[in-house]
Amino acid sequence: MSNLFEAANLESSAPRPLADRLRPQALAEVVGQDHLVGKDGTLTRMLEAGRVPSIIFWGPPGCGKTTIARLLAHETALEFEQLSAIFSGVQDLRKAFDRAKARREQGQGTLLFIDEIHRFNRSQQDSFLPHMEDGTITLVGATTENPSFELNAAVLSRGQVLVLNRLGDAALDLIFTRAEEEEGRKLPLDDEARTSLKSMADGDGRAMINLIEEVFSTVKAGGKDLNREALTTLVQRRAPIYDKGREGHYNLISALHKSVRGSDPDASLYWLCRMLDGGEDRLFIARRLVRMAVEDIGLADPAALSQAIAAKDSYEFLGSPEGELALAQATLYLATAPKSNAAYVAYKGAMQAAKSAGSLSPPAIILNAPTQLMEDQGFGDGYEYDHDTEDGFSGQNYFPDEMAERPLYYDPPERGFERELRKRLTYWQGLRQKKKGT
Repeated sequence: MSNLFEAANLESSAPRPLADRLRPQALAEVVGQDHLVGKDGTLTRMLEAGRVPSIIFWGPPGCGKTTIARLLAHETALEFEQLSAIFSGVQDLRKAFDRAKARREQGQGTLLFIDEIHRFNRSQQDSFLPHMEDGTITLVGATTENPSFELNAAVLSRGQVLVLNRLGDAALDLIFTRAEEEEGRKLPLDDEARTSLKSMADGDGRAMINLIEEVFSTVKAGGKDLNREALTTLVQRRAPIYDKGREGHYNLISALHKSVRGSDPDASLYWLCRMLDGGEDRLFIARRLVRMAVEDIGLADPAALSQAIAAKDSYEFLGSPEGELALAQATLYLATAPKSNAAYVAYKGAMQAAKSAGSLSPPAIILNAPTQLMEDQGFGDGYEYDHDTEDGFSGQNYFPDEMAERPLYYDPPERGFERELRKRLTYWQGLRQKKKGT
C-alpha cells in the first residue's frame, strides 16, 4: 500500500507537522548545543576523527537528543534503529540485536538509539555490553536523569556521557525565525506575548514548536496579534519540568539551600517559588528550612530555628496558598540572618570523638555517690557546686580523666549572637586558667 502512495506522489503532498518540517537536516543546524555540534564541538571532532563511540546523551526534554542521534547515524552511514525503554522489553532488545548482527554480516553497522534508557533495569542494561564490545551496535542512549545514578557503571565505562543544555533565549529565538520562514509569515504575537511563549516552552524546543504551530493554526493570516492574556487563554500554561521524585527535586532544594547559606534573599525566594510552582511538598520545604536554621545559622541567630518551626506550624494551620507566605517569610529570615556552622562542626567533632574514644567514664569528681561503696571510691569527692563559687564558675574538668588535653569542638565566630557567646567562652577560659594556676 505504501508503494502505491509513493507512486502516486501522495506521501510528499500529505500535511506534515511543523516539528517535522523544522527538523534539522545536518548537525550544524541543531540549535542550542554548539558545545557538541559547533565548529569545535565534541561530536564534530569525533566525526572528523572518523570514530564515534557509544554515547549517552543527558539533557532535559526537547533539547535535541533524538535529532542528534538520527543525524549521527546519517553522518556515519550507520543504520538507525530506535527503541523506547518505556515500551520495549527483553524480546524487543533481542530482535534488535539479531537485526544488527545480520546487518553486520552484510558489512552494515547499526546505531541503536534507546530513548529514556534509564527506564531499563540493570539486567536489561547489561544485555547491551557484549554487543557494544564486539561492535555489533553503536549504542546511543538518551536520558533526562543523571546517568551516574541511573545507569550501570559497566555501560558508562564503555561509552561517553555528553550533556545537552536546556535551550536558552537565543536558541528559542532561532526556532521562532525558522518557524516564521517556514510558514511565510510573522507569528501573530505582540512582543510581550512572544516573550511569554518562550517562558511557557521552558527551554523545551519541541514544546516551543508545538505552541507556535497552535498559534499559527488558530490565528489566520492577517489576523490581529495576540497579547499575553489572549495567548494564555489559547494555549494554556504548560506545567514546569519538575519531577518531585527525581533529580530536579534535589537540584532545586540544593539551589535553595545554597542561596540561603550564601545570604542571597532574592535568589532564595526565586528557588522557593520554583519549588512551590512545581508542586513540591510544602512540608518537605519546611523540614529543609529547619535544617538550614540549625546547620548554617545555628547560634549566630537562635531565633532562626524558631522562625523555621513557626513557618512549618503556620503552613499546617493555614494550608495553601496562605501558608506558603510563612515559608517565604522564613526563607527571607534565614537568608538574611548571620551565618555560622560552628554548632554543626562542633557536633560532628564531638560525635567523631565519642565513637573513636571508646567507653570512657566521666571523671569521678562529677559522679554522684548514692552508695557507701561509691563514696569510698571517691565518687563526687571534691566536686564544687558552681552556684556557690565566687564567679558562679568552678572551672572543673568535666571530660574523662584519660583525655589528657582539653578538646575544643565549639569555636563560635565573631558573627551575630555568637560574638557574645565567644566573649563568654573567653571569659570562662580565663577563669579556668586562673583557678588552675592557683
